[in-house]
Amino acid sequence: MRTYQKQLLSHPLFEGIKEESLSAMLACLGGYLKTYEKGEIIFLSEEPVKSVGIVIHGRIRMIKEYDNGDVSMLMHIQQGELLGETFACGSFLHSKVVFQAATSSKVLFLPFHKVIHTCNMTCGFHHRLIENMVRLISDKNVQLMEKMEATSRKSLRDKILTYLFNQAEKHGSNEFEIPLGRVELAEYLCADRSALTRELSHMREDGLIDFEKNRFRIVK
Repeated sequence: MRTYQKQLLSHPLFEGIKEESLSAMLACLGGYLKTYEKGEIIFLSEEPVKSVGIVIHGRIRMIKEYDNGDVSMLMHIQQGELLGETFACGSFLHSKVVFQAATSSKVLFLPFHKVIHTCNMTCGFHHRLIENMVRLISDKNVQLMEKMEATSRKSLRDKILTYLFNQAEKHGSNEFEIPLGRVELAEYLCADRSALTRELSHMREDGLIDFEKNRFRIVK
């Protein structure tokens, strides 16, 4: 755990936590580190989620599987982001989605009940930790709203443009790199991959965008 101490201190969840307090805090909370290979399942649908995860390294897919075999990719959880907090802090602790490692990943887990309840030691970091957790949960809700905004558009072109405009706003530039490959982007937009590839080509021909692999530029 000490290997990742500096990385953890820069994480928004630990904002305001002093370096000398971090080791004691993780011990108090019962934090533990787990490693996952690409494709390995972290939580299955309907599995109880009692801990909040912080992606220390790698990338995690949050996907929804349906009875007819269809799969919808809800979001990719990047390095430094939280996973499982929606279920761990709710009334129903069972996951409604599948969390799967998109790449080789390391995740730090913190039992949620220990995060939000002050311990007998009345550790000074607890109140700050709770404030940080609430802010991060709010940020995750914004990400889900962005996905809803994109997928609710009627045409595939509008779905793509909405996603790209959101990415441009995050990067503060009309030229940026997206974190998703074509298959993942198609899953995210609830679209067919071949149709997505064709539409991207048409949008480039129409002078709307330009791109090279995952590098995009909004022309107009």
